[in-house]
Amino acid sequence: MLQTPRRARQVAALSLVFGAVLLVGAATGAWGDPGDPAPRPSADAARAAVGGPPADPAGTALSEQQAEHLLGATGDRWGAYYSAQEYAEFSQGLDGRYLGVGLSVGRGEDGVTEVSQVAPGGPAAAAGIAPGDRLLRIGPDQADHLPVTDVVARLRGRGDERRAGSEVTLEVRRGEGEVRELRLRRALLDSQQVAVEHLDKGVLRITVRAFTSGVADRVRAALRAPHGGVVLDLRGNSGGLVDEAADTAGIFLDGGPVGSYQERGETRELTAPPGGDQRTPLVVLVDGGTMSAAELLAGALQDRGRALVVGARTFGKGTVQQPSRLADGAVLEMTVGRYYTPAGRSPEGTGLAPDVPAATGEETDALALRVLAGLGTRAR
Repeated sequence: MLQTPRRARQVAALSLVFGAVLLVGAATGAWGDPGDPAPRPSADAARAAVGGPPADPAGTALSEQQAEHLLGATGDRWGAYYSAQEYAEFSQGLDGRYLGVGLSVGRGEDGVTEVSQVAPGGPAAAAGIAPGDRLLRIGPDQADHLPVTDVVARLRGRGDERRAGSEVTLEVRRGEGEVRELRLRRALLDSQQVAVEHLDKGVLRITVRAFTSGVADRVRAALRAPHGGVVLDLRGNSGGLVDEAADTAGIFLDGGPVGSYQERGETRELTAPPGGDQRTPLVVLVDGGTMSAAELLAGALQDRGRALVVGARTFGKGTVQQPSRLADGAVLEMTVGRYYTPAGRSPEGTGLAPDVPAATGEETDALALRVLAGLGTRAR
């Protein structure tokens, strides 16, 4: 089913919270005590734009249907309405955290519920749970009898369970071994948006899934490892905080422009500080799931001639949204301007074309390595 831009934006934004595992049939275990965070610019706005909680534009509560009607009447393709709980979880996701036990689950072909991933250092890992373990029960209920989405809801907790320190009881079994009953306490965990892999010939692949708080620092830390070339993988990156994307671009640029964005008619420039790495060969991977702030980063490195971009045309979202709190705690986000790459391009509606398109049937990773080899690698 085709999604409207507004619906696509909401799905992309919430994916920062729920994680890409939902797109492949797995489910992340708990995130989010809603709390009452003040609205701030959303996944496509720079933190520098935050001056304080925006005023309530309506002065009253709006139903989701009324909010959708308002957005439709203004012609805002990328505006979105969030319930108070949805926005609180979204905001927490932008902080790079989620509340849970640190496991992901999936439903196997035989109908069993299995642990697919375990977050290092989380409650599940501390209890000895490992990928491949079968999840038998959550509380009194058999996990196999529940939809995966219900498994997620029970792992993250409901009502007053949605807080750090609340308990969830699980029964798990490894292979044909004994059933273990475990009591885990939910905790705030790192959403792990950056993954690092050492490839052949000294190439470092850094995958960034979304630009949440602290991502640029994690990329800097990854680059301390010896490497002769870098593949920056932004495929499926749903965007995030523009200042984090700009900071990440600055790691590879020795000063100069990263881009600009408009906020209510005023242009704000994004620049890189001096001293970034201009020498190490760099390839950026993109696809149709590369959105928003990730497009800004790819476009900046492309415009500045710092990297070759490999893959498929990006999604095409180049706008900035500003949130406003409604009387009932819900949040209405409305578009306040566009952002532009250093060459003045906006990805809005068209996306960005790669320098090297990925041919049909060709392994994109292998293509990236060939392109990087053509750029030459250097020892570090």
